[in-house]
Amino acid sequence: MSRRNQNLLAGPGHRPAHTDDEGTRALRLAPKLANLVVGIVFCCVGLLAFVMVCAQGLGPLAVFGALTCLIALFVMQLGLFGSRAGRCGSGYLAIQAVLAYLPMLAFGKAWLGMPGFLAGTALLTLPPIRAAAVFVLIVASTGLLQWLFTGFTVDIAYTCVVTVITALVVYGSTRLAKLVAEVHANRARLVETAIAEERGRFARDLHDLLGSSLSSITVKSELAYRIAQQNPARAQTEFAEVLDTSRQALADVRAVARGARELSLDREAQTVRSLLSAADVTAYVEIDCAALPPAVSGVLATVLREGVTNVLRHSAAGRCAITVRRQESTATIEIVNDGVRGETGRDETGTGLTNLSVRVAEFGGTLHTETLPGNRFRLLVAVPVREHAVTEAA
Repeated sequence: MSRRNQNLLAGPGHRPAHTDDEGTRALRLAPKLANLVVGIVFCCVGLLAFVMVCAQGLGPLAVFGALTCLIALFVMQLGLFGSRAGRCGSGYLAIQAVLAYLPMLAFGKAWLGMPGFLAGTALLTLPPIRAAAVFVLIVASTGLLQWLFTGFTVDIAYTCVVTVITALVVYGSTRLAKLVAEVHANRARLVETAIAEERGRFARDLHDLLGSSLSSITVKSELAYRIAQQNPARAQTEFAEVLDTSRQALADVRAVARGARELSLDREAQTVRSLLSAADVTAYVEIDCAALPPAVSGVLATVLREGVTNVLRHSAAGRCAITVRRQESTATIEIVNDGVRGETGRDETGTGLTNLSVRVAEFGGTLHTETLPGNRFRLLVAVPVREHAVTEAA
């Protein structure tokens, strides 16, 4: 579908396609940006430890070993992204524990910041109670190690605080990156759902509008063709109505494209009278209801249009009774016709009643069909009125 058609389908409030593309590109960058921020945080924490190791002057071999361990820790932390984090077992934590504690034999207190990564991993991968216990043990172990290295109370407190901060930064940053990715994925699903719903709405509107209009054009054209020579004046009248119907169909299609489709119940009642008369169907139309909210009137008009279209398409009707009533907070429309073909009087491969069911359900209404004695078919739709009236008044 072209961009022009997509903009047309979305209605007058739709933004240009290139604006949506820019917004989509910006949202696609969000997960990548979150991952980049997390990676920078990890690199900065690891860089501090690496600088402290280098400051001890332990030689190139020790520096290379420290860099190797830091890279391994960095890779393991990045491995927590995505779905793999929930499947990290005790072996994963054990390897990271070795990388967090064992290098202290060579680098001493310069490596005391690394257990914070292990504490963060525990918070991410273990059940809450076990994670809290492991977290406390790791913080306490860094305090104990600092006491063995220096013995100063201030250094012990500082080391414990740094470990807590590092763990929370690792946990928070990783969780944030995951949440950003989840929000992005959910938005993509919502966009797909909205597109599917819009396509369904457009298809239902086209079916409801064009189905009736084309049926009317067909019936009236056939009638005019049959009587063209015997009754030219009547044929001319029918052709004039065909022209009006085709113009109305064009206007309806444009209204659907703009998302501003509105139907008048009274106008539809006049239309179906003329249509049934042209098809030699005796019509009894009774509209006994006070002023209805536009939304309710529109859905009843849609039911009337589609119901009469089905009568002409799927039955050999000679009579059709249409009744519209309002009883307190409910408006009902009933269409009863004879000349049922088969058991149901409807083409099971059609989508008319299915579309109507969806549309009526959107308004909180109900749709019921049944075959009656005497080879008759009944369509009954009930739509609540009070809530729609309140909504529109608000």
